[in-house]
Amino acid sequence: MLATVKPMSSNSTESIGRSDVPVLRAQGVTLQYRTAEHFITATYRVSFDVRRSDRYVILGPSGCGKSTLLKAIGGFIKPAEGEFFLNDRKIVKPGPDRMMVFQEFDQLLPWKTVKENVMYPLMRARGLSRSKAEQKALEYIAKVKLDGFANNFPHTLSGGMKQRVAIARGMAMEPDMLLMDEPFAALDALTRAKMQDELLQLWDDTKFTLVFVTHSIAEAIKIGSRILLLSPHPGQVKAEVSSLRRGEDDAGRLERWIHDALFDESPENSHV
Repeated sequence: MLATVKPMSSNSTESIGRSDVPVLRAQGVTLQYRTAEHFITATYRVSFDVRRSDRYVILGPSGCGKSTLLKAIGGFIKPAEGEFFLNDRKIVKPGPDRMMVFQEFDQLLPWKTVKENVMYPLMRARGLSRSKAEQKALEYIAKVKLDGFANNFPHTLSGGMKQRVAIARGMAMEPDMLLMDEPFAALDALTRAKMQDELLQLWDDTKFTLVFVTHSIAEAIKIGSRILLLSPHPGQVKAEVSSLRRGEDDAGRLERWIHDALFDESPENSHV
């Protein structure tokens, strides 16, 4: 199937795909923050919708505000302008309905085992009993193929295995969406490809809603069902792309189009 590419203005929402009600809506979101010397505008009037079971990828060059955007969806940053809505409720703070996976390997508690790391938020945030938390933790540890490592401590795991634990921990909470901030960027190429395949298999099994940040065009095409293209700093919406699994030739054409759309001043808007 060929992809459909549509340009989007920075202050409008244009949806591609299913017509069901969005799980997440971003409406004209401008994000700003201070450094020691400057006041930075990370994104400017960004709008988009994420629908249930989307694999929604936010793609752009370094410094375009995509990670800042993900943190704002998580409720950690308040927009200077615009709003986020999750299931039609305004996002004002973090919550267990949005679980985040970072790219750093040290996001696990080093003094807890794999099983205990997954159990911890289930007991603290969800209020599950220890026995129910253990049952659910083991279920999701199995989904990420770490059954034999449930009693291991993080320092005994490879980087890819640690990321699987972080994914299992987020998935076990059964959030409305999983937020992933370049989770495979620090992995070697072979492990990264394997983790991408495993993430897609996990999605095939559970159809969770995913918002995934990357600066890799190839990764965006492989992971995403839809891709939001952000301009260089400050991040503004340039286009939204429907990215379904395709043959190598179609993926190559789409990759070239996305590259031109991101970096050329006046890319040709077309169907690819």
